[in-house]
Amino acid sequence: MTDNPILLDTNGPIARLTLNRPNRLNSFTRPMLTGLFVALGEVAAAKHIRVLIVTGTGRAFCSGQDLADGEALAGPETAAALLRDHYNPVIRALRALEMPVIAAVNGIAAGAGCSLALACDIAIAARSASFMLAFSKIGLVPDAGSTFFLPRNVGTARAMGLVMLGEPVTAETAASWGLILEAVPDEKFSERIEATARTLADKPTRALALAKRAILSGETASLDAQLDLEADLQAEAVQTDDAKEGITAFLEKRAAVFRGH
Repeated sequence: MTDNPILLDTNGPIARLTLNRPNRLNSFTRPMLTGLFVALGEVAAAKHIRVLIVTGTGRAFCSGQDLADGEALAGPETAAALLRDHYNPVIRALRALEMPVIAAVNGIAAGAGCSLALACDIAIAARSASFMLAFSKIGLVPDAGSTFFLPRNVGTARAMGLVMLGEPVTAETAASWGLILEAVPDEKFSERIEATARTLADKPTRALALAKRAILSGETASLDAQLDLEADLQAEAVQTDDAKEGITAFLEKRAAVFRGH
């Protein structure tokens, strides 16, 4: 296994970004966050990539900030700069990707690691995985977007409980609460992730990107603004080759073959 803390591999239209510090439960350091941001830029620039999988090596997805790294206790200015200059750009870059992003949560997702999973479009977890926002146990505030994602997924009451109590939640509970899409038996986890990625890679990528933009906008927009946005995005979608293929295939009663453009 390479010492590179961020691995980026591609298999045709599917890219896999792996957090690779298994001896530290894939916890974040400043260089690791820089590498993650660079890798996301490479994915965004690669025209042939249609799906991204984000996962971790070993028994963890990501345990959040590496507290032994010293950043969290370096003072208020350093702590704020770590978020503004490193964590926040990663979350923004992930949300801005114009393709489906799957969080393949293979183990514990804690702190900013939980935020990373929730920032993806679809989160699927192995049944043995768990989610935890234990900031209250070390006197800190949830960050990396967790206070944005959490209440939108599970509601204010559960978000408050998860944050204030700081207790772990099983993958099955996370799925039942709507925190993630699905909890999968461990022995079927890899197969489920690959099948989901292949399904998404065969879909009209541009239409998915536009739908993603609409859904994210709908989190804060008024109904009138959202209706206008839907009309604008539909006008853009109908011009794509994939839309023409999809409509033609429907009329011809055959399966559509989408090219991603």
